[in-house]
Amino acid sequence: MTPARRILVIKLGALGDVVQALGPMAAIRRHHGDAEITLLTTAPFAKFLARAPYVDRVWVDERPDWRAPGRLLRLRRRLRAGDFGRVYDLQTSDRSNWYFHLMGPGARPQWSGIARGASHPHDNPKRDRQHTIERQADQLLRAGISRVPPPDLSWVEADLARFALPERFVVLVPGAAAHRPAKRWPVERYAELATLLAERGVTPVVLGGAGERDLGAAIRARIAAALDLTGRTELEDIAAIGRRALWAIGNDTGPMHLLATAGTASTVLYSRESDPARTAPRGACVMILCRPDLAELRTAEVAATLPFG
Repeated sequence: MTPARRILVIKLGALGDVVQALGPMAAIRRHHGDAEITLLTTAPFAKFLARAPYVDRVWVDERPDWRAPGRLLRLRRRLRAGDFGRVYDLQTSDRSNWYFHLMGPGARPQWSGIARGASHPHDNPKRDRQHTIERQADQLLRAGISRVPPPDLSWVEADLARFALPERFVVLVPGAAAHRPAKRWPVERYAELATLLAERGVTPVVLGGAGERDLGAAIRARIAAALDLTGRTELEDIAAIGRRALWAIGNDTGPMHLLATAGTASTVLYSRESDPARTAPRGACVMILCRPDLAELRTAEVAATLPFG
């Protein structure tokens, strides 16, 4: 079989899934050492992933649908003109399956994924019960890639001077997907935890997106010693902050994957809304606390996971 000279990797989101796809991207880069590798992703991750050593260029997917035929045709032309010898669909969603068919009619590139007609199908009937990392490794094994390293963020750099971080701090991540509020431990509990940290001489540093500024403000209103960075950080900042933190505590949300992968010792809180057996962050030290309803989780139980007094 002639080696593919141009490779397309598809990973559209979300943040936690993007982080967990870094190991597979590294494996693809090693397996196709001389190939030109293009990553198709979405706008929130394009700048961050363009710096990764695993890809040569990044395309932004505007996620067109049938109501935008002009944009859809532009994407089709771009995909077909890419002259890709192989596609690794790490998204394995209805949308990315659709892209397989969009690249027709006629000869399509070799395809690793779950699209009907893929040359290298991931047809493991247990795939939907596998953890994301094991599932993707199994997918690549069926495409001839036998060794997939864990996700790595050692290539990420950021200048943190503008944040004036304290010497001893713990990161708090009180947010999660806005449309899934049951994934959030009550912000009042985070405020209680922040108070306990301050009493121990440790500064609580609150991270989150721009849409979570109200959570940061609520915590800081309770404990003025907290450093509220919600809405102020880029993805690379989060990873770099994690390297300096004593610990991180947060909900099942993307930034916790960045922190854990960066090496931050972490406590991650799970409700019945998601399954840690399939989605939990991986890292050198990750503790999982589960309750069907996170409102049942007491502040003292979370604080007990911290190794310092």
